[in-house]
Amino acid sequence: MTTDAISLRSVSRTYGRTHNRNNRRASPDDTALTVTALHDVTLAFPHGTFTAVMGPSGSGKSTLLQCAAGLDRPTSGSVTMSGTELTTLSETRLTLLRRERIGFVFQAFNLLPSLTAEQNVALPLRLAGRRVPKARIREVLQQVGLAERARHRPTELSGGQQQRVALARALVTRPDVLFGDEPTGALDSQTGREVLTLLRAMVDREGQTVVMVTHDPVAASHADRVVFLVDGQVNGELVEADVNDIATHMATLEAAPPARPTVLPASRPTPHATPRPAPHPAPATGTRPEGQPC
Repeated sequence: MTTDAISLRSVSRTYGRTHNRNNRRASPDDTALTVTALHDVTLAFPHGTFTAVMGPSGSGKSTLLQCAAGLDRPTSGSVTMSGTELTTLSETRLTLLRRERIGFVFQAFNLLPSLTAEQNVALPLRLAGRRVPKARIREVLQQVGLAERARHRPTELSGGQQQRVALARALVTRPDVLFGDEPTGALDSQTGREVLTLLRAMVDREGQTVVMVTHDPVAASHADRVVFLVDGQVNGELVEADVNDIATHMATLEAAPPARPTVLPASRPTPHATPRPAPHPAPATGTRPEGQPC
């Protein structure tokens, strides 16, 4: 049985279409309208681990998360969840898989203002047409420290409390993997630390698998490992790193991304820590289609 919750093999994702302005036919050298967000990424997220994904703006972090979570289909390559190949599933089956086996927490809380905390938490079950066990709703609200706020609406909760409700909503279906896209980005530092502590505890106590995209070295320091992306490719990783190590490496990447990936020291070997060379940059005249992740 596989030990990986999510596995990506040779995943690439491009947006746009190559064409020639004069004859409207593709040519090998006319790539102005094609943007490569991910290029030949091979990466695994083992069960019961907390992984942070970092990189400069436009490095492909959100695209990686969306391909891994089945929100976006890669142009090529394979994405598997506990042995289930996602790229070959129909849209209906993929929707059902996301609903039942994947949890999402985003920077925006995305709570319905007319519903109470417990009603927001129960929403995924109701949308799936499943019975809503009150004991399970109370359990996850207790897990995030909001049992006494079950009947409060979002406007009656602080930002940190709203994010905890969103976290409880993501956990109510007992997902195989919990994905977070800048989950503390809209929170102050103290509240953000509380949410990160909750995520860390869920990994340590419940064996939850967490994959989190973040730009914050403090947030990333709560993870077991930090994977770095540059120009859509894995550029090494740090294992059990502290804030200073993460911040130092991020500053290096943002100041002058290396032409070739750097092998970073790790406290234990990992089979996916070997980086791949970065591609040549695409001509600057191309733009990413509006609304596509970066």
